[in-house]
Amino acid sequence: MTDATIRAILAAVSRGDTPSDDAAARLIAAFRAAPYEDLGFARVDHHRAVRQGQPEVVFGLGKSTSQVVEISRRIAGRGHALLVTRATPEMGAAVSAELTHCRYDVISRTIVRPPTEPGAPAGALTGAPTSAQPGAQPTVQPAPQAGSKPAEVLVCCAGTADLPVAEEAGVCGEAMGLTVERLYDVGVAGIHRLLDARNRLEAARVLIVVAGMEGALPSVVGGLTAAPVIAVPTSVGYGASFNGLAALLAMLNSCASGIAVMNIDNGFGAAALAARILRSR
Repeated sequence: MTDATIRAILAAVSRGDTPSDDAAARLIAAFRAAPYEDLGFARVDHHRAVRQGQPEVVFGLGKSTSQVVEISRRIAGRGHALLVTRATPEMGAAVSAELTHCRYDVISRTIVRPPTEPGAPAGALTGAPTSAQPGAQPTVQPAPQAGSKPAEVLVCCAGTADLPVAEEAGVCGEAMGLTVERLYDVGVAGIHRLLDARNRLEAARVLIVVAGMEGALPSVVGGLTAAPVIAVPTSVGYGASFNGLAALLAMLNSCASGIAVMNIDNGFGAAALAARILRSR
C-alpha cells in the first residue's frame, strides 16, 4: 500500500465510485498484511513507502539470484516500484523472466520496474515499458534547450571510469521520480570542460558529483554553485588512492561549503539523499 494508492481509494469514495465499506475493507486488508512480509531469509518492508516516500530497495550484492527474484516478486506484487542495485546480468535476466516491464542496465547494475497504477489491475504500470540492451552505453544528454525546464538533479562525473557509479546515481534518481541530467567526463584534469557547462551547474537544484583518483571535482563544483552538492568518491585510481579512500578523505576535507559526502561507490545513497532534499522542498 502506497500513499498514492490510499489517496486513490479515498478519492474514489469521495466521487461515489467506491462504497465506503469496500474502501475500508481494502485498507484494512492492506494494513493487516503489513508492515513486512517474512520470507525466512528476508523480511520485506512493505510499509517503507508510507514511512519514507520510497519503497524498499533491494541490494543485490551478496544475495543469490533466487533470493533477489523472490524479494522482487513480493515487492512488485504489492504494487510498489522495484529497484535492485548491484545486480548481476544473471539476476537481471531472472527477474525479467519472472516480472514483465523490467529494465536491467549493465552499466549501473540496476533492475528497475515501474509501480502498479493505483486501483488498476495487476500488471498495469504508471510508466511505459522500458528496456535496455546488455552492454548498452548510457546516453549522454545534450545541454538543455533555451526555455526548457531545468533538471532537478545534475549528475557530474570526473571521468569515464566513474560511469558505473554515476549511472547508479542517475538511474536510481530517475526510479525515485526525479528528473536527472548527466554531465560526464568533466574532471579537473581538463577543467575547461566543466566551466563550459557552468550554466547547467547553476540551473540544477541538487548536484551529485562523482570522482575517483584525488577526488577534487566536488570542491570545484561546490565553489561554483549555491545548490547542495552530494559528493561520491569512487574506487577508481592507482595504488595510493587506496580503492577510493584518498578521494573520500579529500571530499570530507573540502574547503567548499554545502557538500555532503557518501560512502565509496555509493551512487544509490546519493540519489536517495537528493530525493529527500527535493521532497522536503
